[in-house]
Amino acid sequence: MTDCNHSHWHPSHDYRPLERQSERQAWKVVALTGATMILEIGAGHLFNSMALLADGWHMASHMVAIGLAALAYYLARRFAGDRRFAFGTWKIEVLAGFASALLLVVVAVLMLGESIWRFWSPAQIAYDEALWVAVIGLLVNLWSAWLLRGQHEHGHAHHAHAGHGEGHPHGHGKDLNRQAAFVHVLTDGLTSVAAIVALLGVKYYGWGWLDPLMGVLGALVIGIWAKGLLLETAKALLDREMDDPLVAKVRRALEQLPDTEVVDLHLWRVGKAQYSCILSVVTHGDRSADDYKAVLHGFAEIVHVTAEVNRCALATHFAGPGLGTLAR
Repeated sequence: MTDCNHSHWHPSHDYRPLERQSERQAWKVVALTGATMILEIGAGHLFNSMALLADGWHMASHMVAIGLAALAYYLARRFAGDRRFAFGTWKIEVLAGFASALLLVVVAVLMLGESIWRFWSPAQIAYDEALWVAVIGLLVNLWSAWLLRGQHEHGHAHHAHAGHGEGHPHGHGKDLNRQAAFVHVLTDGLTSVAAIVALLGVKYYGWGWLDPLMGVLGALVIGIWAKGLLLETAKALLDREMDDPLVAKVRRALEQLPDTEVVDLHLWRVGKAQYSCILSVVTHGDRSADDYKAVLHGFAEIVHVTAEVNRCALATHFAGPGLGTLAR
């Protein structure tokens, strides 16, 4: 049985100014990253700096990834009212974050391979010119990070049951699409710093091995960040939410009612901080599905509930003490 009153249900996004601002900022970062990418790749070839070249190609992949993030914001907003999306278009953004994480893995592998090759085949570097370009790249990365900086997410859960519950405390309100773009910018900053350190080391101490070493270390750090982002976005895409503490809290709240056993429970996210819930209970009592759904009004993040009540027939066959056959 489902609730006839859907006034509490809202799509996963309502695309208020926060989301529109994120979209505009992402496009600005795409433009900044693209211009710096061209500068660094050209300078890396011209001045023979592996660290600078790696940073440039790294920024090229990030321009594509952040472009995906901006496009995802646009598409999610564009199709927000499309009824073909059962629970809204939030996962378009998560899918873009997953694609960005895959691009990070590709970048890490390419950087690692090229850096290792440079250990055996070093090139003469024009230090002074390359340093200037690396500093410019770092400044652009810092500016981009400022544009994509984390803002207070206006949790959408307050639409659901205003005045009930305290909300979900586990940080699921974060924007995975913005997080993916921000991680790309952070890795850009990391490779820019690595390039500067490598160029200074080679220039002043003659440490020719430092240039490719910075490429290797940068690739490893990028790989670690990519793994974390892949796991988080994949979890949302695959609806792997049943190990979330919210599930146990919902089960305890339902089973606090006398003569109630939860035999089936499914929760999955349909927005940054919104969940849908399907539940099935067994009871000898006369409580209705609406009664059980009322128990969940205290969970502000649960915005859609479908409940099924199975009643045990007291006067029919017994499979064991106190257990009867199920009646729908």
